[in-house]
Amino acid sequence: MAQTLRRFYSVIPAGGIGSRLWPLSRADAPKFLHDLTGSGSTLLRGTWDRLAPLSGEQRIMVVTGRAHRAAVEAQLPELRDANVVLESEPKDSSAAIGLAAAILKRREPDVIIGSFAADHVIDDVRGFRRAVTQAVAAADAGWIALVGITPTEPAIGFGYIHCGSPMQIEGAHDAREVVSFVEKPDLETARRYLDDGGYLWNASMFISRADVLLEQMRIEHPALVDGLEELAAAWDDPATRGPAVDRIWPGLEKIAIDYSVAEPAARAGRLAVIPGDFDWDDVGDFASISKLRSGGRSNELAIIGDGATVLSDHASGIVVTQSKRVISLIGVRDIVVVDTPDALLVTTTEHAQRVKSVVDALKLSGRSEVL
Repeated sequence: MAQTLRRFYSVIPAGGIGSRLWPLSRADAPKFLHDLTGSGSTLLRGTWDRLAPLSGEQRIMVVTGRAHRAAVEAQLPELRDANVVLESEPKDSSAAIGLAAAILKRREPDVIIGSFAADHVIDDVRGFRRAVTQAVAAADAGWIALVGITPTEPAIGFGYIHCGSPMQIEGAHDAREVVSFVEKPDLETARRYLDDGGYLWNASMFISRADVLLEQMRIEHPALVDGLEELAAAWDDPATRGPAVDRIWPGLEKIAIDYSVAEPAARAGRLAVIPGDFDWDDVGDFASISKLRSGGRSNELAIIGDGATVLSDHASGIVVTQSKRVISLIGVRDIVVVDTPDALLVTTTEHAQRVKSVVDALKLSGRSEVL
C-alpha cells in the first residue's frame, strides 16, 4: 500500500455557494471559507489537514472559482501554485473533478486521484484515513471507489449506494460491490432504502485512477471529456492556458459527477464502496450546524459570531450574527436566527432545508446584491 499511496493525489473541489446556509454563505464567501464548527479552522482548512497525511501537501490540488483564489491561498499557504485550478464560471462537479483528473493524468499517467468536498466535517480522522486507504487499493485494482456512510434518516439530499457482495481486493478488505447508485431519491424511496438496511449515503468521495474516471465519463459524455482533455493539454503553459479556458470552458456541459460517473458506473458494474466507520456531516443547513455546535443536545442554543451579544431564556436552536445588535430570544425552541449587515433570516431547524427556496426567489427577483 505504501507504493500505491505514493501515486495518490488529493483533489478538493471548492465551489458552490451553500445556498441552504444563506445569508451567512454567499457567492463571495461560500461556506467552505467559514469556521462553522467552532474548531478555529474553516471547513476548507479542515479538509486540507485530513488529506495532507495521506497524499502529502505537495500532492493536493484545489479547484475553485477565480473570485476565491486569494481567500483559498490565504487559508492554504502550503498549496502549490501549479495545483491551483481556477474555474472561470461554475460548471458543476464533473467539469471540476474531470479537469483535475485530466491535468494530473498528463503529469502522471498512472496517478490515482481522490476527490473530497471542501465543506464537510469529519472528527474521526483515523477512521477516515482507513477508509480512504482501502479506497485507493480498490482504485489501483481498476475500480471507481466510493466511501459510504450509514444513513441515520431518510434524507433526500444525498446519493444512495446499494451495497452488494464483499469483494476480494488486496488492501481493501471492507470493499463491497455496488449494485446501484441513486442520486437524491424522493422521500418515499429514501424511507424504503433506510428500512432495507443495505444502503449507504454517498459521502462525495470519489477515488479512482484518473484514466479510469475519464474513460467512464467519456462513455456518456464524450464532448465534455474532449473539452477537458484539450484544456489539460494547454494547462501547464501559461501562454496557452488563458485562451484555452476562455474558448473551451463556457461550452462545457454542466452536470454533477454523481450523474456522469457514479450512476452509469454502477450500472456497468465498475463501482466499489468502502463503508466508512467514522462520523460525517456535510453541514448542509443550519440544523446541521446547530447539532454540531451543541453536541446533539436539543435543548441548547448554539451561538456563532465574534463579540455576539445574545440573551436567551428557555430558547434553543442557533444564532449566527455578524452585527453588533443585541439579540434576545425568549421561550422559542429550535429557532434559527442569522443576522448579517444586509439580510436577516429567521426560521426553525425543522424548516432549515427550505432556505434554498429563499435564495432561488432572490435570484428571480434580481436581488443579486445580497447573494
